Amino acid sequence: MAKKPFVPSASLDWLDAAAAARARAGLERTLRPRGTASSVLDLASNDYLGLSRHPEVLAGARAGVDAWGAGATGSRLVTGTTEAHELLEAELAAFLGHQSALVFSSGYLANLGAVVGLSGPGALIVSDGGAHASLIDACRLSRSRVVVTPRGDAAAVAAALAQRSERRALVLTDSVYSTDGVLAPVAELYAAAHENGAVLLVDEAHGLGVRGAGRGVVAEAGLAGREDLVVTVTLSKALGSQGGAVCGSLRLREHLLNTARPFIFDTALAPAAVGAARAALGVVRREPERVRRVHEAAQELAAAAGAEAPGSAVVSVVLGEADRAADARDAAYARGVAVGCFRPPSVPEGTSRLRLTARADLTPAELELAGNVLRDVTAQRWEKR
Repeated sequence: MAKKPFVPSASLDWLDAAAAARARAGLERTLRPRGTASSVLDLASNDYLGLSRHPEVLAGARAGVDAWGAGATGSRLVTGTTEAHELLEAELAAFLGHQSALVFSSGYLANLGAVVGLSGPGALIVSDGGAHASLIDACRLSRSRVVVTPRGDAAAVAAALAQRSERRALVLTDSVYSTDGVLAPVAELYAAAHENGAVLLVDEAHGLGVRGAGRGVVAEAGLAGREDLVVTVTLSKALGSQGGAVCGSLRLREHLLNTARPFIFDTALAPAAVGAARAALGVVRREPERVRRVHEAAQELAAAAGAEAPGSAVVSVVLGEADRAADARDAAYARGVAVGCFRPPSVPEGTSRLRLTARADLTPAELELAGNVLRDVTAQRWEKR
C-alpha cells in the first residue's frame, strides 16, 4: 500500500500573523546571551546588592554542590529536602521577622503556591492593579472570584472586601511595583484587609535587600510576623541566587506543605542555589551599608536620566512609544550600558520605558559612564519608525 504524501500542517500558521503584528507594534523580543567577559555595564539585572558574584556567595554555591550534588534529586516531600533547605528557611524567617518560611524553586512558584493554597472556590481575591504577573497567573489558577482594584488604592480594596459574600478573602500586592520602583502603601492595604477579615499577601521581590535595612517594606512598616499577613520573596534578586519562599505563621507553612502543588510536585531548589542564598543572607546581615549604597546609586541614575527619584533600586524612565524605548535601549547598549526596556503588555500602551536598576557595587567610574550615556539617550528625540 502506497504511503500518503506528506502534507504540512497549517495548524500553526497563525503564528506568522502574530509575529508580523508584534513587529508592526515594535514589540518583538529577542534573547541577548551574555558572554563571560562582557565589558557592558549592567543596569538591567536585579542583582541589587551586587551579590551574584560575591566571593562568599560563590563559595556557598560550591559548598552546596560538594555536600549534596548538582541537583536536589526530587521534590521536597520525597528526597529534595536537605538539611541546608531547612537551615535556609529558618534563617530567612528569622531575618524577615516571621515564624516560618517555606522554600520553593522560584519566586514565581512561591506566589502560585501561596495564592492558590490560600484561596479556591468560595473565596474572594482582591488583587492590586500593580501586581506582578505571577500573582495575576495565580489568580487565574485559584478558581476564586477575583476583583482587581486600582494600583495602591486601599479604599477600593476595603470597599471590595466590605461588599463580598465570600467568607474568606485574600488581598494581593507587590511591596515595590516592579515596573517603576514605586512603593505600595502596604500599611494602608494591611489595615483595609485586617479590618475586613482578610489576609494580605505581599510580594517582597523588590523590597528584600532594599528597604527596611534589607528586611523589606513589611518589616519597615512594623508588620512582620502578623498572623494575617503573608510575605513571599525571591532569592534571585537582592540575594543574587535562585528560588523563592513563602513566609508567615507555622500553621501557614504546614498548610502549604500539604496543599501547594508547586511545592509538592516540583523538584526542590538545587543545593548550589540554597548555599548561595544562605551566604548572601549572611552578607546582608553583616553589611547593612549595601542597602544605603544601592539607594545612593539609584538617586544618581535618576538624576542623570531626568527621572523621578525612586524609593527603591528601580528607576523608571518613561519615553512613550514602544519603538522609542527600544531605540534608546539599543543606543545605550551600543555605548556600553545595558538597560531594561519595558513595553506592553508589561506596561500600559503609551508608557514604554527604560527600566534602570541600581546596584550597591557600582563604582564612581561606572556611575559617571552611566550618567553620560543616560543623559544622551533620554534627551534624544527618536523618530517613530
